Amino acid sequence: MAGNKVLLDTNIISALFKGDVTIANHIDKSDVYLSSIIIGELCYGAEYSTKIKQNIANIKQLISAYNILTIDDETALIYGKIKADLRRKGTPIPENDIWIASSAIQHKLKLSTRDKHFQEITGLTILNW
Repeated sequence: MAGNKVLLDTNIISALFKGDVTIANHIDKSDVYLSSIIIGELCYGAEYSTKIKQNIANIKQLISAYNILTIDDETALIYGKIKADLRRKGTPIPENDIWIASSAIQHKLKLSTRDKHFQEITGLTILNW
């Protein structure tokens, strides 16, 4: 794939599952990555839904189709810096989102998200699809 190297946030995957054509078009032009944190969030949503089997099957398709990033010691170091920076600024964001941002920064990826609070993170490039 050519184009942007992009980490997709959970809300982007959810929109894709709902048939958002705009996102599908962006994905076709990008080198797409997912985080194991995002997979966990998707699995939680699937297990809590009324269509568990269908949603888990969709998640498994994503896992086989895209690059999955895991958390390691470098991710943790970046996480600690981001969380401390956010605390100093008085702008906390959800824990999982700090991990997701850490993965994007570590791997030099743009983050596609619809969550505005990611703008609080220094050094993170955001795409609003």
